[in-house]
Amino acid sequence: MRSHLLNDATAESYRLSVTEGVDRVANRLARTRQPFSGVTPDELAPVISAVDLDQPLGDTSAALDELEQVYLRDAVYFHHPRYLGHLNCPVVIPAVLGEAVLSAVNSSLDTWDQSAGGTLIERRLIDWTAQRIGLGEAADGVFTSGGTQSNLQALLLARQEAKTTDLERLRIFSSECSHFSVQKSATLLGLGPEAVVSVPVDRDKRMQTFFLAAELERCAREGLVPMAIVATAGTTDFGSIDPLPEIAELAQQYSTWMHVDAAYGCGLLASPTRRHLLDGIERADSVTVDYHKSFFQPVSSSAVLVRDGATLSHATYHADYLNPRRTIEERIPNQVDKSLQTTRRFDALKLWMTLRVMGADGVGSLFDEVCDLAATGWEILAADPRYDVVVQPQLSTLVYRYIPEAVTSPTEIDRANLYARKALFASGEAVVAGTKVNGRQYLKFTLLNPETTADDIAAVLDLIAGHAEQYLGENLVRVS
Repeated sequence: MRSHLLNDATAESYRLSVTEGVDRVANRLARTRQPFSGVTPDELAPVISAVDLDQPLGDTSAALDELEQVYLRDAVYFHHPRYLGHLNCPVVIPAVLGEAVLSAVNSSLDTWDQSAGGTLIERRLIDWTAQRIGLGEAADGVFTSGGTQSNLQALLLARQEAKTTDLERLRIFSSECSHFSVQKSATLLGLGPEAVVSVPVDRDKRMQTFFLAAELERCAREGLVPMAIVATAGTTDFGSIDPLPEIAELAQQYSTWMHVDAAYGCGLLASPTRRHLLDGIERADSVTVDYHKSFFQPVSSSAVLVRDGATLSHATYHADYLNPRRTIEERIPNQVDKSLQTTRRFDALKLWMTLRVMGADGVGSLFDEVCDLAATGWEILAADPRYDVVVQPQLSTLVYRYIPEAVTSPTEIDRANLYARKALFASGEAVVAGTKVNGRQYLKFTLLNPETTADDIAAVLDLIAGHAEQYLGENLVRVS
């Protein structure tokens, strides 16, 4: 069994195995004609359940043959231009190369003596991102597993900076379109369910600062503590960016921690044309970025950045076997001192490789392309009488609803849209997401693939209309 360990004696075996695996994936990508096979859980579950994990195949080729049947054949492929579902991006090749390297070397980024140069590369990328945001010389941060963890850590720091032990008095303010991780974080931090104050949005789904100011005033009047304001730079459903400069003013006025959730909108940091949409982010106390959304990185690749690096000490715990206190005096850079995680992958290498091969402008131009495509998609939807589109996009999402002329029942229209999404997914021809707006069922394009075209959008809209019309035709016949 030692022959399967990666070391100097098995280097050639490693090369051959990985090469075969890469060939299999490359062949599958080249042969992919639609984003999904349409397989159902009931069809695939017995195939996977039948695998006897206690009886190894003993051969890489045989294992890869099996993997074709249990995974690769039926995976959802984000690289396909008609994958228009969630915030999943196709990945750039330099980042995939970085993934291969980091997995093989297997550095752990918690301490210097497990990572060496990996620690310095991560710190350099944190500094680079903080500079792009404009947080100042004292800024710092750490890579995380994703936006949810980044938001949790930011709100942990905000809770500690609020300097009160009466958790029931703490309040977090976020828009009604903010990410659910704000509520989840409040629960994990021991705050009551009423701790998150939902602020109304305008017609463009941006936080209305008039109502935010009113809520902050009410909070002060009632003797409560405004712990944090969470501004969203790219809401999950609409890609809307809250008015960051106005929110920063209110945060300063009420001495409140300002966190910007830019998990989606962080791609604007590299945009050659749209960086101004993030004006005001430089005034934040903390920022979430997800490189695995709009920087075209493989999952996982996220970070939380803070204006004052000293605040990261709220997450610092020392263990004699890992990061004893003496290492601070010895100036040993242990990233575990900043992180909620202990053992942690060297995910920063993927972004490092991307920037060294493509450059920031290269990444930002790709994000600009999908934002331009969303603008074109909005024009297509606005001109199509079959559809109602909610807001003109700031980033790359479009929320819309099929509205048949002959049907007036909102409930039936809801069902038709839901049916169309499920039928489209079952066909495997395209993947779109769904959400609700004012309690009604809507559909969503999340455009993160520069290979997607306006023709793809138009074709998918025709497919959706066809499925919805089929549903309505069958059900109207039954009713009549």
